[in-house]
Amino acid sequence: MQEYWELYMKTIDGALASVLVNAGMSAELPSEDKFYVGFIKLLMKAPNDRGLIGEDEEAQLSFIEDKIEMEALRYRIGSYVGKIVSKGEMTFIYYLKHEFEWPDVVKAAMGEFPEYEYSSGSKMDSDWEVYHKLLFPTPIEWQIIQNHKVCDHLKTQGDSLHLPRAIEHKAYFETAEKRFEFISAIESEGFKIKELIEPNENTPMVGVSFYRQDKPFYYDIDTLTLHLIELSVQNGGSYDGWETSVVKI
Repeated sequence: MQEYWELYMKTIDGALASVLVNAGMSAELPSEDKFYVGFIKLLMKAPNDRGLIGEDEEAQLSFIEDKIEMEALRYRIGSYVGKIVSKGEMTFIYYLKHEFEWPDVVKAAMGEFPEYEYSSGSKMDSDWEVYHKLLFPTPIEWQIIQNHKVCDHLKTQGDSLHLPRAIEHKAYFETAEKRFEFISAIESEGFKIKELIEPNENTPMVGVSFYRQDKPFYYDIDTLTLHLIELSVQNGGSYDGWETSVVKI
């Protein structure tokens, strides 16, 4: 099983949620032997004011998480694929080879933590709908994840992120006509065209590289890139990310 974990924030049922997902599992789907999804939902004792993990409880919750995974491995029942923290609750999600031993796994793990209230269950999910629709990031959520990784890297280089600088973007389209329509839209918003990208050995699509003076601060770059994603989709294309240089004060 490939291990590639991502942690990100989203809204679930109108509430803020922290989602941890093993994104590496997507490369192994469809699964050949795990057709059931199992969950354990526990009520946290000291969540913060946003309903997420509180500092005082973090170590204990991590210990519970490790204990559940240890029991799942001992029973050889399946794979841990992610967890959701929201509204004062933490939900651990596993995909299972079979479900008849899942109650035994839950009892063995949670029996060591009688002070915690919890519920558990399992069901058939051969299409991995819970993984795809609840845990795995949407294209927009993926973009925000990548934005914040770049922002974090810039900060480690001494960049405050608040100074405007040239930020270069790329987008790709099925036809030159759609690309032209996209270019007309972004030029009206002050973007400059750096390069037209023609089909090559890496892609059969046409593309465009463009730039504008903007701030790469988290909120600002999220707002900008989500707008560019929307513009790209409206013109039958796809946004391909951004890059910029470090600017130190």
